[in-house]
Amino acid sequence: MGDAAEDDALRHLQAQGLRLLESHYRTPGRGGGEIDHIMRAPDGTVVFVEVRWRRTERYGGALASVTATKQRRLIWAARHYLRRFSTPPPCRFDVVGLGPQGVVWIQGAFDA
Repeated sequence: MGDAAEDDALRHLQAQGLRLLESHYRTPGRGGGEIDHIMRAPDGTVVFVEVRWRRTERYGGALASVTATKQRRLIWAARHYLRRFSTPPPCRFDVVGLGPQGVVWIQGAFDA
C-alpha cells in the first residue's frame, strides 16, 4: 500500500505543476533518512516530500505520523542532497497524507 500511496501522491503533485527530480533518495549509513520524492515547484523551489498513508484517522491519521524524529531524518537527508549545489536553491518540506479523507497536501509542513 505504501508504494501505491507514493504513486498517488506523485500524480497529485505533478498535476499541481511540480516536476519530479528524484524518488526514494537515501542517505548512506545508519541513522540517515529517506525522502519519498524530491520535486521542483514552478517557482524553482526544491520540495522535499514525505508521503504518509493511513487506513484510519485513529491516532491522528497520516499527517500526525510525521513525528519530530521523522522530521530530523528528513532534514538530515535534505541537507545531504543539497550538498550537490554550489548555491543551495530555495527549498521546503511538504507532507502528503493519504487516507479516508483523500489526499491532503501540506506545503511548508515544517522548517529546518
